[in-house]
Amino acid sequence: MTTWPGWQRFATTEPIRPPQIGDAPRSQDERLAYHSAFVTIRTPAITTLTTQVRTLMLLGRHQQATARPSLIVTGPAAAGKTTALLHVGRARHLAHTHNTPPPDGRSRQAVPVAYVLVPPGASAKTLVTEFARYLGIPITGRMTTTQITEAVCHTYTHAGVRLVMIDEIHRLNPRTTTGAEAADLLKDLTERLPATFVYAGIDVTTTPLFTGVRGAQLAARASLVECGAFPARHGKSEPFKELIAGVEAALDLHKHRPGTLPRQASYLHQRTAGRIGSLTRLIRQAAITAIVDGTERITKASLETIRIDHHAEQHRRPKTRN
Repeated sequence: MTTWPGWQRFATTEPIRPPQIGDAPRSQDERLAYHSAFVTIRTPAITTLTTQVRTLMLLGRHQQATARPSLIVTGPAAAGKTTALLHVGRARHLAHTHNTPPPDGRSRQAVPVAYVLVPPGASAKTLVTEFARYLGIPITGRMTTTQITEAVCHTYTHAGVRLVMIDEIHRLNPRTTTGAEAADLLKDLTERLPATFVYAGIDVTTTPLFTGVRGAQLAARASLVECGAFPARHGKSEPFKELIAGVEAALDLHKHRPGTLPRQASYLHQRTAGRIGSLTRLIRQAAITAIVDGTERITKASLETIRIDHHAEQHRRPKTRN
């Protein structure tokens, strides 16, 4: 998805949907593929991000003098940041292509959304090269950062990019020389491109990205959207239990009993630290195992056999006394 053809395929491919009453039974291979891809569970963070992005794109549509306001999606690992980002990006892509047909009957449509990953140890040149790669802008090893940036700004403006999503932003470290240059490049791009920028990264507010002069500039222009862990309880509600119920409702297992997983909410919260990424991985793996071994159901005993991400396993490991 870090190239335009890949992003376009992702955005225009019909999302998979959970089984519906009256649907023909799926084959084993189809159900395995379904649980591998799985549906996007709509969370409060997705709802908030959807509203914020739409509002900021409208707010900055005619702004020219300064950089448009931006958003930062932050939170711990496996909290659903990238999922939320991609969901909103797809929605804005489809909304734009539906409401803005190609001009004068041309077959070539605008490129409304760009999705870029910050490379490890990013410098200004490697980062702007990722922007160029997304739209297939030809570059050579002899080109300077300034030359590549000029080509990117010209091409992105001409292509009609209106939303730029930058993932793994925590990889930028403005305390280093190369990191500072990369941060300055982003500031330059936000001022030169007629687009809204949305960043996503792990616990961004605790990284060097929010410190110093450059960090203050970013913080002054960006609003935060938190993708945190789901609490077991919030007042009288049980957000994590509700999340589990949503995941369970999307399963396609022949013998699974509805309500089994929500009854294990306390256990699942302890296993996953309340993180949606860890939860969906655990349940998807258990579902695939249940299909392969023929049990067709998920139980606490079957969940115990599944090992997931290291952070979740470390979180559930009992502390040992010295």
